[in-house]
Amino acid sequence: MANVAEANPVTNAGGPSWTRWLVVVVPYVWLILFFVAPFLIIFKISLSDYAQAMPPYRPLFEGVGAVGDFISQLDFENYIFLTSDSLYILSYLSSLRIAAISTLLLLLIGYPMALAMARAPTSIRPTLVMLVVLPFWTSFLIRVYAWIGILKPDGLLTLLLQTVGLMGPDQQVQIFRTDYAVFIGIVYSYLPFMVLPLYSALEKMDNSLLEAASDLGCPPWKAFWKITFPLSMPGVIAGAMICFIPITGEFVIPDLLGGADTLMIGKTLWTEFFGNRDWPLASAVAVILLIMLVVPIMIFQNQQKKVV
Repeated sequence: MANVAEANPVTNAGGPSWTRWLVVVVPYVWLILFFVAPFLIIFKISLSDYAQAMPPYRPLFEGVGAVGDFISQLDFENYIFLTSDSLYILSYLSSLRIAAISTLLLLLIGYPMALAMARAPTSIRPTLVMLVVLPFWTSFLIRVYAWIGILKPDGLLTLLLQTVGLMGPDQQVQIFRTDYAVFIGIVYSYLPFMVLPLYSALEKMDNSLLEAASDLGCPPWKAFWKITFPLSMPGVIAGAMICFIPITGEFVIPDLLGGADTLMIGKTLWTEFFGNRDWPLASAVAVILLIMLVVPIMIFQNQQKKVV
């Protein structure tokens, strides 16, 4: 029997060595191809100069012989320009502000929903999860356009308020093309990304802990803050990161629902890339945005490892 086990490495407890190697290598290959390589390309363009050509930047990396010329022409003037122009600084700050407020609103709305789903009877939980992801069956762009029809001055919201008597026939809702419309669109679009991680964390919680707290005389609100919320923190952190990161670089919702005063770095990036065709400056904007989002996450993960 021992000879048979030795002849068939698949039956060993550790499995064949090439499968373990493949499991480790595949994620790194994926990361290099779809994150590291594109980042290096964008970073290289950000160190180039604008040119009236196609593509609209120089220098171009053309073989080993051009390495010396390529390095000699690299400069950080695009990054210096970003720090000296208030438009880009305000765009970054406004994006972070809108993303932070939107993430907080998503948490305040999504947490009760996830808690109700986790405490619902087991038989209807799959149906509730399906209802949460149901908006994904429709195109994201169509859903945003639907909010235009709802929020515009002569839209469905104005008609509804006029019908129920909360607004006069000559009055209109002035939400469209404001930051409020942007918050509404973002919260509606990203709510499933907050609810699902929260539901996953809350569903695994041992309800006997709440029963024990109740037997010991702990009021429900105190049991929530002492037991439920701390145990759901992994879901809170995951949902916050999943929502905050893409909201910071959001372009479609601010462009369709926001006004001229709505500053977000996604709109600024689009203007530089497609409007002004300044690829080096647009690449510098993208690099700084990526650093702003990735570095805090790496620091947080490092701190979590130290705590564990």
